[in-house]
Amino acid sequence: MNLKKKSPSPAAKTGRQPSDRPEDQRLSLGSSFAYGFQHVLTMYGGIIAVPLIVGQAAGLAPADIGILIAAALFMGGLATLLQTIGIPFFGSQLPLVQGVSFASVATMVAIVSGGGGLPAVFGAVTVSAAIGLLIAPVFSKIVRFFPPVVTGTVITTIGLTLMPVAANWAMGGNRKAEDYGSMANIGLAAVTLALVLLLSKVGSATISRLSILLAMVAGTVVAVVTGMADFSKVGDGPIVAFPAPFHLGAPTFEIAAIISMVIVVLVILTETMADILAVGEIVGTRTDSKRIAAGLRADMGSSLIAPVFGSFTQSAFAQNVGLVAVTRIKSRYVVAAGGVILVLLGLLPVLGRVVAAVPTAVLGGAGIVLFGTVAASGIRTLAKVEYRNNMNLIIVAASIGFGMIPIAAPTFYDKFPTWFGTIFHSGISSAAVMAIVLNLLFNHLKAGNSENQSVFVAGTGRVVREEDLQCLADGDRYEGGRLIDCEGKEVPVESSSKSEH
Repeated sequence: MNLKKKSPSPAAKTGRQPSDRPEDQRLSLGSSFAYGFQHVLTMYGGIIAVPLIVGQAAGLAPADIGILIAAALFMGGLATLLQTIGIPFFGSQLPLVQGVSFASVATMVAIVSGGGGLPAVFGAVTVSAAIGLLIAPVFSKIVRFFPPVVTGTVITTIGLTLMPVAANWAMGGNRKAEDYGSMANIGLAAVTLALVLLLSKVGSATISRLSILLAMVAGTVVAVVTGMADFSKVGDGPIVAFPAPFHLGAPTFEIAAIISMVIVVLVILTETMADILAVGEIVGTRTDSKRIAAGLRADMGSSLIAPVFGSFTQSAFAQNVGLVAVTRIKSRYVVAAGGVILVLLGLLPVLGRVVAAVPTAVLGGAGIVLFGTVAASGIRTLAKVEYRNNMNLIIVAASIGFGMIPIAAPTFYDKFPTWFGTIFHSGISSAAVMAIVLNLLFNHLKAGNSENQSVFVAGTGRVVREEDLQCLADGDRYEGGRLIDCEGKEVPVESSSKSEH
């Protein structure tokens, strides 16, 4: 018998088994970088805002602020590659974009203003990241306390808390500018939003998935034509520049600064874990405690080396979770391509100046869809939650309400102790803490829970007691106000008062 040999598959040749995880899908090189560029555009405004604010607070010259921005882009790219590609014990291998955390801005400005300067900030970031790296596995073990009622609440809150960012962008981004909130800025944002919706409706799947990027490009073209975009300064400054180690000073270590940054790190770990769970839910992949721990280690590991290049604490960017949901591109290699672009932007300031020239109003128009999609994803998760005969409804209500307080009233915690305000000034961390605590209180520590748990139980749920079902037989039915047994005979129904006699 003459048997033909089958040629080995590519997977067999490499010795690797093909993965069935959605995030392991590989796209063409061109598509990966196109979609990756979308991720860069989405988070670019957020990642450069932190070094800009801290640099100005430190009184740095424009050239040194430029170095801070380049370092933020460079480290954000390296952190993104570590998070998406991963090495043993580091990286969740999920489509998460990393960058300088906005949660640390207020604390770093306070350290700078207190006389410590940037060296004290770098020292506080280094020590707090080391502590965060040590406690990351402990954080990952509490994943079982994050059922859909918690994750759905946090994801919804992430989207809602980002909406003021989109509105600020749509108005121009700079509150001190004369044209802030002008019809021109809001009109440009509206044009970009309309283009996103129009391109999303187009029959071509490729165009639909690139709708955010194409709308931003088209919106920028409109801005150029109408004189709202200025690319004249793109050629100013060096073309290539590598972030020099300790260019802005070696770290110094102050106890007060370190303690305040440790509190910030706890908040960042909470937010990053929420983002990991959120993107895992959107992608449709398993996120166990081991994977969460690897993701948190990537956060803290990159934060540990960030001060060497003049950058700050790194964390996952919530707005890019929305982009994954909008485009439905779940590949982590797409986000890794975005990480490569961020590294190049950090090494090629000229490219960064091109992206920086994109009007903020254009980002605002796209951000409305992106951030709204995050909230919608959370609502979809909450739709899977069981609300009958339990307290899940009040968990969701109280947690989202608590998370909205710092958004509705930004000065709400100004009179509170600094450590308390640091934790709860973020709507995301506020909602996360409340949802976790209430879930523990009502769903894990059940002592004292009543059978019919308060007026907050969903009123639409109908509950039949188990003892009432025991007297029914298979085939019994209720028709026209009468109870009919399996043989078609009517079963007499007595009132509870009569049965007691």
